[in-house]
Amino acid sequence: MHGAVAESLSNHEPRAFLWVERGLANVRQNMKPSAAKHQPSEQTAQSSEPQNGAGVLAEAQLLWDELRGLGVDRIRLAALETQRAGDSLVSMLISGVMIAVLLLSAWLGLLAAAVLVLIENGFAPSSVILLTVAANLLLTLILFGVIRRKSRFLQFPSTLRSLQPIAPQGLDAEKSS
Repeated sequence: MHGAVAESLSNHEPRAFLWVERGLANVRQNMKPSAAKHQPSEQTAQSSEPQNGAGVLAEAQLLWDELRGLGVDRIRLAALETQRAGDSLVSMLISGVMIAVLLLSAWLGLLAAAVLVLIENGFAPSSVILLTVAANLLLTLILFGVIRRKSRFLQFPSTLRSLQPIAPQGLDAEKSS
């Protein structure tokens, strides 16, 4: 395992993997030549094929290392994609703010042109300014209503309804049909 990812993974490994690692460590410890010297000769005589056991252990260790490597690779890929998504989101937000500022300045320019046209046609300047403010407030209220109606869909109402348990009365109705 490599670097910070390895450290964070070693702290959060699933328990299923820990018992496999402990088991492999115990097998390795029992198969060391120094451990064999301290064992009675009867136990070493009972293991008729130490080479095959060591080969299986090596195969299991290689398989385990590959599995861990694949897991680390997938976590790194997810981390890189998350970082890329975050960068994209920041760029999108900055672009959105810039677009909003440009649209606001264009809207103010249109309002100023409309005010000037109405003043040139004989309307009182104070009345024209009040009319544009009222039009802006009306448009703001309409857009606020749209946002309020759409906001309830941010709570995933259909998904939440589908995840709620079926009431016992609902089960009886389903069984009878």
